[in-house]
Amino acid sequence: MTTGLIAAIVITVLLLLTVFYAVGIYNKLVTLAQRFKNAYAQIDVQLQRRYDLIPNLVETVKGYMRHERDTLEAVIQARNQAVAASRAAAAKPGEPGAMEGLVAAEATLSGTLGRLFALAEAYPDLKANQNMMQLTEELTSTENKISFARQAYNDAATSFNVYKKQFPPVFFAGMFGYGEDARLLEFEKEKIKEAPKVAF
Repeated sequence: MTTGLIAAIVITVLLLLTVFYAVGIYNKLVTLAQRFKNAYAQIDVQLQRRYDLIPNLVETVKGYMRHERDTLEAVIQARNQAVAASRAAAAKPGEPGAMEGLVAAEATLSGTLGRLFALAEAYPDLKANQNMMQLTEELTSTENKISFARQAYNDAATSFNVYKKQFPPVFFAGMFGYGEDARLLEFEKEKIKEAPKVAF
């Protein structure tokens, strides 16, 4: 064997190893990205459940709180904004702008719901209403599920972010379209993590 042939074989083997290694990195990036996107889908399911409960809550409260129309309208408006932000985040899980929009919309919704529950305290008949008690229980349960789903998403997004910053994946991540970190989902003051404080 000539020196040129041996050099060609060595170069070919090294190139093949590099290609196989790059394919392995690409596959792991795809797997980790799909994990955090799937984890976000679980948050989205619970957020949709929460959004579906809010109109029922407003309808239940409406009969008792006739003089609080502004608050009820603010809740519905905040809910609609949160639904739109949730759809944008679901279309691009982990994308910083979409996730920041969701965080802001959820903070507004949590604030208006908090005001609604605070006003409801002044209506003893409403506090004793069976529908209100059931909706409050369902909302609390949904808030807990959102908290668990958020934790799973943040764990998956962190795994993705850490892997793509390691050596040698850091060299390939941007090349494969995975240059941007997945944004963690941290709600302001954990307003979703902690269910609204209600005493019915």
